[in-house]
Amino acid sequence: MNNGVYIDGTWRAGRGAAFTKHCPATGDISWEGHSASAAEVEAAVASAHAAFPGWARTPVSERIAILERYSDELGKRTAVIAEAISRDMGKALWDSQGEAATMKAKIAVSIAALKERAGERDEPAAFGQSRLTHRPHGVMAVFGPFNFPGHLPNGHIVPALLAGNTCVFKPSELAPSVAALMVEAFETAGLPPGCLNVVHGGRETGAALIDQPINGLLFTGSAATGVFFHKHFAGRPDVILALEMGGNNPLIVWEPADVDAAADIAAQSAYLTTGQRCSCARRLILPKGAFGDAVVEAIVARANAIRIGAWNEPDIFMGPLVSPKAASQAVDFYNMLLAKGAAPILPLTASEQGTGFVSPGVVDVTGAQDIPDEELFGPLIQIYRVGSFEEAISRANASKYGLSGGLVCDDDKLWAQAYGEMRAGVLNRNRPTAGASGAMPFGGPGLSGNFRPGAYYAADYCAWPQASQLAPKASRMTAPGFSS
Repeated sequence: MNNGVYIDGTWRAGRGAAFTKHCPATGDISWEGHSASAAEVEAAVASAHAAFPGWARTPVSERIAILERYSDELGKRTAVIAEAISRDMGKALWDSQGEAATMKAKIAVSIAALKERAGERDEPAAFGQSRLTHRPHGVMAVFGPFNFPGHLPNGHIVPALLAGNTCVFKPSELAPSVAALMVEAFETAGLPPGCLNVVHGGRETGAALIDQPINGLLFTGSAATGVFFHKHFAGRPDVILALEMGGNNPLIVWEPADVDAAADIAAQSAYLTTGQRCSCARRLILPKGAFGDAVVEAIVARANAIRIGAWNEPDIFMGPLVSPKAASQAVDFYNMLLAKGAAPILPLTASEQGTGFVSPGVVDVTGAQDIPDEELFGPLIQIYRVGSFEEAISRANASKYGLSGGLVCDDDKLWAQAYGEMRAGVLNRNRPTAGASGAMPFGGPGLSGNFRPGAYYAADYCAWPQASQLAPKASRMTAPGFSS
């Protein structure tokens, strides 16, 4: 495994600070190496700039062919990619296998999106023809998150390369291992040197990268970091920013016929990937009364029955959080809610010292004061009890975020009302909030992003449109009051 920096098609030892990643389930070392120095970050960006003109001039058909070969190479590496992801962040192996498969599937989806949303079109005109084409921006800095360390940066890198950009990729220091496997697949597929460069490291590496002459920043991560990037590039409209910053996502459950189905949807919305999905439900909104009580009881039963274990154990649903620090922060968040008056239903506790393991939690915050509108990246449901459906929608929208949301109900009229009034970029009915299609846009309003949704719409921020009027030869111009 290459654990240094990858610049201009060559791996070299990083000259920055050494760091080690431990598996949060076992404590075993999953990755160790050095971060990129400031000089190496500069060299990586320079390499991407040098490669850009040739890659941008490469016919789209050839770029597509290379990316299709990359898809094939990812398919050959599905098992090793999944294991690398699980070792780094502790994700259940079946979950990581799904992520690895999604990485391969992303190529076909991105090719279709490129053709539909950033392709070419000619139309006849009296003077000749009008043409629409799309041009790449240049060098894209891609910041990867830890929760989907392969799928999410892959979802930026693939459409960026298809459009003719080159990339400098900074993987999350909490899940760095998959980057080398992606590079290996790209090399075998024939991607020219310099088109993709990798710089490992944490905050200092990221700070060095955004100070370089990049043409775009493609980011998935926390709202605090995304807002910092937005401020950093204030007054720089020449740099394209695509920011996806998570959400404090609501799920309304309103008297469906099947309480058990509703509880299944709510529990999966909250606890999938140990709550480490930006589209997980954080806030569960229920009616006051017996039905709401029954839903809570059914969710608690499911939470108590969830199998928790190391990524390589059979039949587990939840692995650990990404680090012991993340586990400690989740427990602190839960205790903070109790201090503000929330009623405990099922405690969120750290179960093994020195690991990322926590238990799934449920807490009723209906009567609490000053509950922060913040995203806890962990397995905790905050319950709000309300007296009317209008109040439920108002509560759902009472957030500075807007990534995902959902309604579980059998009533078509209630769904029509929610569909028209809920503020979420991904809005599901009778499905978990964490379910999203790569063939659709992914993003939302508020502090969930900057209106540059990813997934299928990544093609939009990876190229800019160029409109042309074309005549076969120059002709004399006429207009009222004009003479030559």
